[in-house]
Formats: sequence, structure tokens, C-alpha cells
Amino acid sequence: MINGIQEKNFETIEGGVCAAKGFSANGLNCGLNRDKNKNDLGLVVSDVICHAAAVYTTNKVKGAPLLVMKRHLEANGGMIRGFIANSKNANTCNADGVEKAEKMCELAAKALGLSSTEIVPASTGVIGQVLPIEPIADHINELAAGLSPDNHKKAVNAIMTTDTVMKEVAVEFEVGGKTCRIGGMAKGSGMIHPNMATTLNFITTDAAVSSEMLQKALSAVVKVTYNCLSVDGDTSTNDCVLLMANGLAGNAEIAAEGEDFDRFQSALYYVMRCMTRMLAKDGEGATKLIECECAGAPDLDTAIIVAKSVIRSPLFKCAVFGEDANWGRILCAIGYAEADFEIDKVDVALSSQGGRIEVCRGGAGVDFSEDEAKVVLAADEIRVEIELHQGEASATAWGCDLTYDYVKINGDYRT
Repeated sequence: MINGIQEKNFETIEGGVCAAKGFSANGLNCGLNRDKNKNDLGLVVSDVICHAAAVYTTNKVKGAPLLVMKRHLEANGGMIRGFIANSKNANTCNADGVEKAEKMCELAAKALGLSSTEIVPASTGVIGQVLPIEPIADHINELAAGLSPDNHKKAVNAIMTTDTVMKEVAVEFEVGGKTCRIGGMAKGSGMIHPNMATTLNFITTDAAVSSEMLQKALSAVVKVTYNCLSVDGDTSTNDCVLLMANGLAGNAEIAAEGEDFDRFQSALYYVMRCMTRMLAKDGEGATKLIECECAGAPDLDTAIIVAKSVIRSPLFKCAVFGEDANWGRILCAIGYAEADFEIDKVDVALSSQGGRIEVCRGGAGVDFSEDEAKVVLAADEIRVEIELHQGEASATAWGCDLTYDYVKINGDYRT
């Protein structure tokens, strides 16, 4: 159990956000991105109305699309049909931002024969540049006409910025004797240290779940997945996670806690944990995924705080890039974590496919082979194991190394 969530393994299936029945997608280049081989506008729509839930960045500067998304969800009582998203331009810190975000929804809704509030918007890219609506208007009919369950990858491509790989996953699960599916797509490579959301993430399911229970499941799972992710310590202005359920699997609606809710939440956790790892591994300039587990904590919040403190440490991230077992940087990061625990009980080990070495016991260093450490740290996925010996709670956080390429990418991101 993780924060009351049953952790299970699932067989992954193809389809991403279109794996669930009744969802179609498309993506194309409308001209926001000068690279014509890169999509910059995407659309995902359900055949029928969906219950929906969302979480948003807690940054005081919020992108106009988030304000409109929240407005539309509230106006429709949490019921929508789909979303339109663009990359290259975040539509943030613009005087006409809300007007442009509303216009995106109006254009998509008109092409689909829907009400504008049944569509929600999302944007990612450069902050502070006015979003031109003309390219979107010129291509919206083509975008809508090409909607298909087979075009989920085109939609993923449309939200990618500095991402180097597509991020999508889907699984099947049983609820009330019915086979249900849940799938998602995500984008994000830099400016990632989320609070209540991360990057752009869209998750769909054909399970029948009420908006209230969708929100309950999403908020709980975000806490132990996306909120345990950090690439560079910066919380973006446009972060959001949108979850939609259209009920086409035919199960009795999940409207309260119980066995069916637990199964759904477990599947949601699996999908979101997989995408969290993908986001961490594809951090800007990254060469290694860092996974840090803090066990033996007095409570879940302490475990999360300690694990996140380590994976967000710039000094430790640099050490991982250099394959240097500088474990003092780990203990330093544990030590400034804003939580109460006794540091002289802490054990630390490093592990990977290359093996495992213990580097600290009872808050003090232990002898280890630097040669063995090099083998461990040469792998592309590094695990930090922290044992506090002060309770039963545990949590995992995900991050990546900090490399020369991170600076190169962000030195001229706008120009």
C-alpha cells in the first residue's frame, strides 16, 4: 500500500489516450512551430460526455489555458468532451491570454458541433509571447476531420517541446466483471518541480467513475507520483493533469470508496507512476534516471520530503552525472530536508543493474570499493536507498542527473 493505494502490476497495452473505448485524437503542424516535421496542435475527444477531474500548478503565475480549463469544468459540473492543446507558445502572461484560450475552445467546439465549454485548452512553450490564433483557426477543421483512435501518437507529438521521446502508457483492468482501460500521455523535459501537477498530462478511461471519485483518486495519486518528481527545481506556470472518464466500458458507476474504487485507483497509479518515470528519465540533457526511496519514516509526508530533497539536490545530481559516489551530498540533502527525524539512525545505499554498495550506516560513512561504485553508477538508472529506522512509512521520488547539455538547452531556449 502507498498512501492507501494498492500497488499492483498491470499488463501494458497499445493506444495511449485512445486505448479506452470512445476516444479519438489527432495532431498536426499549424505553423506555430517552424519545423514542419513537428506537430504543434493536438485534439483529443470522446464520443460521449465525460466526467472529468484536474489538478493545476500552484505557481502564482498561471497560464491562461489553466484559468479557462478550470472555468469550463466548473461551468459544466465537471463534464466535458475533450481538450485542445498546443506547443511552442505557453499563452501565459499575455493581456489577451484568456481571450485566446477561449477562442481555441470555440474553434474546436464549432468544428465538432459542440458547446465551447465542453472543450478545455492547454498550452506549453515560451512564456510571455502573444499566441497567434490565426494558424489554429486555419487548421482546426483539418485537425477535427482527422480524429481517429489510431492517431494518438500525433497528439503526443503535438505537445512535445524539448522532449526527446514520446511519453504514453495504457493498461487494462477489471471492474464489476467489465474490462476497463486507462491510458495517458505526457510531455515534459525541463522546468519540472511540480506542486499539485506536472507538465501537461492527459489521462482517459472508459470506466464509469463520478467526477467526485475521479478527483479523489487523482489528488491522492498525484501526491505520490507527479509531486515526487523533480528535474530542475522550477515549477512551471502551465502544469496540469486532466483525467476524463466516459463510462463506455459499461461498469456500474464508481461513486463511492470500495473494492471497485481501489481497483481503478491502482490502475491510475500504475499509469501515472510509469509516466512520472518517463518524465524524469527524459529530463533536459539527462543521461541517467535517479530513483530515491526513503523507507522507515515516521509518516508518509516525511518520507516524501526526504526522498524529494535528495533527487532535487544540484550537487548530488552533478555527482551522478560524473559517476562519483559522493555520498556526503546525499546525507547533506537528507539533513536539510524540512522534516523531523534523527539523522544518526540513517542508512544509505546506492544500487543499479551494476550492483549495490552501502555507503552510510547510522549517519556515518562505511568503507566501500570506489571501483565497485563506478560500476554501479555507470548504469543509466540509479537507485538511492535511504532507511531512516524511525517508522513504517516509505515513498519514492524520481529525478535525473544534471549535465552540461541542460545548460546548453536552457541558455538559448527562447532564441
